[in-house]
Amino acid sequence: MLVRDAFKTATRSLAHGKMRSILTMLGIVIGIASVIILMSIGRSAQDIILNQVQGIGSNLIIVIPGAPANGKFAPPASSQGIIITSLVQRDIDTLKREPSISGAAGEVRGQAEVVYGNNSATVGYQGVTSDFFSIRNLDVKVGQRLSAGDISSGNHIVVLGPELAETLFGTTVSPVNKTVRLKDVSFRVVGVLSKGGSGPFGVDQGNLVIMPISVAQKQLLGITYFNDIIVEGDAAYDVDFVKARITSVLRQNHGITNPNKDDFDIRTQEDVLSLLGNITSVLTLFLAAIASISLIVGGIGIMNIMLVAVTERTREIGLRKAVGATNGDILQQFLIESVLLTFAGGIIGIALGAGVVGLAYFVLTTFFPSIGWVFAFPLSSVVLGLAVSGIAGIAFGLYPARQAARKNPIDALRYE
Repeated sequence: MLVRDAFKTATRSLAHGKMRSILTMLGIVIGIASVIILMSIGRSAQDIILNQVQGIGSNLIIVIPGAPANGKFAPPASSQGIIITSLVQRDIDTLKREPSISGAAGEVRGQAEVVYGNNSATVGYQGVTSDFFSIRNLDVKVGQRLSAGDISSGNHIVVLGPELAETLFGTTVSPVNKTVRLKDVSFRVVGVLSKGGSGPFGVDQGNLVIMPISVAQKQLLGITYFNDIIVEGDAAYDVDFVKARITSVLRQNHGITNPNKDDFDIRTQEDVLSLLGNITSVLTLFLAAIASISLIVGGIGIMNIMLVAVTERTREIGLRKAVGATNGDILQQFLIESVLLTFAGGIIGIALGAGVVGLAYFVLTTFFPSIGWVFAFPLSSVVLGLAVSGIAGIAFGLYPARQAARKNPIDALRYE
């Protein structure tokens, strides 16, 4: 039997039982659509995270106190609750004298309740030095940023994140020149950041209070060291060269002669992007693997239905063999039916998945624009969907097709 004739026969057979064919495809449709949707969500989330990291500053390098215990991306000691006081103002002053460095800013962080009138919120706060806003590419939509004079004088002023400003003041009252309290210390609001999002260390910039570092150190935290130093490398220099110069300066400042005794860790923006890219890719594959379970369920359903079809068409199989059809012809016919079912289910599943992804994008960008959701529909998911549906048709249709091909023509003709 020619393949073309086998396709026509298989198509007529599937069309004869439309409802059963549709119900049989349903498992494959749901499975493929699930894979498409989850891969698209994973890619969108990855794009959002990487865009936010790329937006926190060009040529960004972060110096963290405490060397990692093991591995390039192992957490430093400071992130495990161990207090390390190695980063101080002298390090920033020395780093700023390096030609390959455009700026360096120290940071301290804490968490407290900020209060205005009857409104309050528990948020993170950051004490920063003068280069912080320029290095982090932060701007304000109302008011002004903290100036170098404000920070050196230790003025009790703050810049708020946009979501926090709305929480405390609503949408009708301007926060500028209003007074808020943080740990029973009064601060005057001088500005509101133009955008929120996630910053280094997962800091929510939308719900953030930024103040002069001296105030945060002396009055809120009672420390003299920095939690980290953010460095912006000069665009004329290679990032690896800048990283080497930072390492050299800090070792000299801290009296370190043995590289294995470093009391700091340096992370470049490329390191962070690489790590986040790997994490989000693994999570996307993990989600797709979970969704693929429904493909297995759908494939088993197709195998079951095909076995029933073989039993129902036993006399037809016997008749075909009686007029000259070979085992290969019978195998080919039922295998083509199985592949057509799964392939059609795959196409419908891709269309359904694309529709859901488009609808989700419309809803999120219309009603939740602050999320910054991006549309992502990776072509790899379409290729994967078509390939998996075809393979599933062969894998789950082979056994029923072989059962049909092995039937004895005489016994098949006698079957009732």
